[in-house]
Amino acid sequence: MLVSYEWLNDYVNTKQTTAEELAEKITRTGIEVEHVDRMAASLDKVVVGYVEQCHPHPDADKLNLCQVNTGRETVQIVCGAKNVAAGQHVVVAQPGAKLPGGIKIKKAKLRGEVSEGMICSLSELGVPQALVPKEVADGIYVFTEDVDSGTPAAKALKLDDAIIELGLTPNRSDCLSILGTAYETAAILNTDVKWPDESVEESDLATSDAISVTVEATADNPYYSARILENVTIAPSPFWLQRRLISAGIRPINNVVDITNYVLLEYGQPLHAFDYDKLDSKEIVVRHAKANESLITLDGQTRTLMEGELVITNGEQPIAIAGVMGGQSTEVTPQTTTILLEAAYFAPITVRATSKAHGLRSESSARFEKGVDPVRTKKASERAAHLLQKYANATVRQGIVSQENELPKEQIVKVTVSHANALLGTDISADAIAATFVALQFPYTQDGEAFAVQVPTRRPDITLAQDLIEEIGRLYGYDRIPATLPATLPKQFGLTDKQKAVRKARRVLEEAGLNEAITYSLTSKKKATQFSLYKDVQTIAIAMPMSEERHYLRQSLLPHLLEAAAYNQHRKVTKRALYEISSVYTTVDGPENYKEHLHIAGVLSGITTEQSWQHAKQTVDFYEAKGIVELLLNELHINGDVSFHADRQPDLHPGRTAAISVDGEVIGVVAQLHPFAAAEQDLEETYVFELMTTGWLGKEKEDEYTGVPRFPAMSRDIAVVVDQKVASGEIQKAILTAGGSLLQKAKLFDVYEGDKLPEGKKSLAYSLLYSAPERTLTDEEVTAANDNVLTKLKETFGAELRS
Repeated sequence: MLVSYEWLNDYVNTKQTTAEELAEKITRTGIEVEHVDRMAASLDKVVVGYVEQCHPHPDADKLNLCQVNTGRETVQIVCGAKNVAAGQHVVVAQPGAKLPGGIKIKKAKLRGEVSEGMICSLSELGVPQALVPKEVADGIYVFTEDVDSGTPAAKALKLDDAIIELGLTPNRSDCLSILGTAYETAAILNTDVKWPDESVEESDLATSDAISVTVEATADNPYYSARILENVTIAPSPFWLQRRLISAGIRPINNVVDITNYVLLEYGQPLHAFDYDKLDSKEIVVRHAKANESLITLDGQTRTLMEGELVITNGEQPIAIAGVMGGQSTEVTPQTTTILLEAAYFAPITVRATSKAHGLRSESSARFEKGVDPVRTKKASERAAHLLQKYANATVRQGIVSQENELPKEQIVKVTVSHANALLGTDISADAIAATFVALQFPYTQDGEAFAVQVPTRRPDITLAQDLIEEIGRLYGYDRIPATLPATLPKQFGLTDKQKAVRKARRVLEEAGLNEAITYSLTSKKKATQFSLYKDVQTIAIAMPMSEERHYLRQSLLPHLLEAAAYNQHRKVTKRALYEISSVYTTVDGPENYKEHLHIAGVLSGITTEQSWQHAKQTVDFYEAKGIVELLLNELHINGDVSFHADRQPDLHPGRTAAISVDGEVIGVVAQLHPFAAAEQDLEETYVFELMTTGWLGKEKEDEYTGVPRFPAMSRDIAVVVDQKVASGEIQKAILTAGGSLLQKAKLFDVYEGDKLPEGKKSLAYSLLYSAPERTLTDEEVTAANDNVLTKLKETFGAELRS
């Protein structure tokens, strides 16, 4: 919502504060001000000039030589505008001026004639072309009101006004009008609101003699009114009104259309003017559209109406889509002399559905959708009639023809002082709370510490005691509320063990070179189950999806991480290492009983080491991904035995996929992405991992202190020949078991598969470290333990010591 500071001052005294100060106060009380604009800042040396003479340029058919009085002197300006003429007051940019478009004005010669400045159009002064009035859209701006030469153009055009842009949330539709913002401002500044003049002089002729109103769809249209205005003169609006519309982002058209738009902005109540003589009847019927009906709207488009949509008709044919857009057949034109002025209350959900169905969003529909103030509906009609009588010479027929059903009424909301202070953490007195309701202009009754507040219909967002408490808090001042801890918190508090573990996981992964990604929880049906670690679960579809690509809740983090990796690859990012710690969702008996699981996942692709004079370029491989997982699990001190074993899963490489287990229970997977799946997303060789955290994250085993060894250790290297299908991890476990208490470590340091070994065999070489904390080992003890290891490997795996 764009609010003119100067216009706002008509209804509430803002002179005690600047526009910037007011914007700060509004933001502090809960409505964010996006910014404050001042167009005049770039209009230095731009003044009002009077064209004393205007003659054709001697050497150019399309140029004119103008003698322009700028208040201090008369200068010659060469102008090519078609509408320039002697006797006009115009806008003159003098030498040295710099216009908003970056144009620098200087003294120059045009076709041999000196030009000391430029006569400007509104667009050259920074007014968007789409907002420039039609009558001056193709030429310079000519003042229609008395103005003195030499007056700064910013002042004469009222461009020295400040425009405050409000970033309104959906619940604050009351501020979608100047008057609504005036009430908010008055509450902040503790002053009164002055209503505009709504007085009307009516003729002896009755409106009811010219029109009747019938509302058949009373639930969707609780109130509809019509009044007739005759002898209307269609002309441009007065300059002050045009300027206010422009400041709000609306283009002036003519006095009738402009006044309805003006009242829309002023009261927040949309109005519509029909050309009465084009109705071809003396009745207005509001009903639901019938099958196959159509209407040509004001934008020239033929709209096929859906059965059940609310339309305004002349008793036979639709002439407007209620609350959305009028019809071309009854459009106000320069030839219009009699208008029918509509003021109505349409149900928000009805306007919203119709607007969405036709793809039509307008200033009117935006307000109807959020709910207009029914009290202002009738008052807006009076205000528009007053302005039409004053600026369009309209003769207003006597009375309004209307039909009213069940309109929203004022609500009584109760609140107590103790409840307000308990929620806010304050000690606000009853008198201060009463003063807040007075400032908001909310009538109330008080019984001790209890208030019964009568909430005006202009504030439909207030229905609960908590809503009133929010009003108390924001006008009291959020910055005045002390920083206190909730009473429900225990004396000793901090991060939970799980929160600490998640933070540690992020640190470990980032130190390993991965970057955090945050992806959507919603995905397509195919990707919802892709890479899922869960069995016998159902997908969860949401009721109102944004699109088919965002229809289901995910069961894995990997699909969207792979999308992010592909996005980076396509943009020439050479190292693609991403991780995410977030939730996935499953259910076994319907979406109502869904479960949320925290997962840790990562994607690795591209190079790990750039080529340099010291080393060659290295690309990511399976063991780097596995190493990162091992590092993570080691740093998180998992309380259990971690193991990796070969596995097969859809979309993962059949020979490079390992399931990750803790004490025999699978918690995740590390693998290479299947080449077919990689090609589908146009990815290079890519590795992934994903861990379920339920049951182990945040349950670290206690650290055990091990003293520095006082006695030397002894090492032995062994190389055993086993079948190729035997996993080295299984052999390593057997070695550690057979080595007994003396064996401290067993590390694989070589794998050999070649022509020097029998077919189907491989050689695994391990380095074994023996030590005892209380003594120096003898060769005999180490040899005995080593022999025991070899015997165990031979019995279990048929391993032979390689000579």
